Amino acid sequence: MSEICPKCGLPKALCVCETIAKEDQEIKVILEKRKFGKIITLIKGLDNKSIDTKELTKKLKSALACGGTAKGDAIELQGNHLQRVKKELVKLGFDESSIK
Repeated sequence: MSEICPKCGLPKALCVCETIAKEDQEIKVILEKRKFGKIITLIKGLDNKSIDTKELTKKLKSALACGGTAKGDAIELQGNHLQRVKKELVKLGFDESSIK
């Protein structure tokens, strides 16, 4: 028997909880300057209870060829990826109108 999702009651293979959560997010992409003139791209507004931010960070780092980390409800990526992050988030299933 496959495991059953506690939220929607469907088997894990058919679970739609994360897809629904991706559509409800209000995501903000911000550039921030840190010590020694380092620029990072911050992705804020993710709900880390319904979306696996560590897995999302891993996918973004791979797609953008950069380093980064997931801290709380934000993702930090090294470098200026303001334009490319939105395209990658849309590819990963997030709603384009909810990304600012």
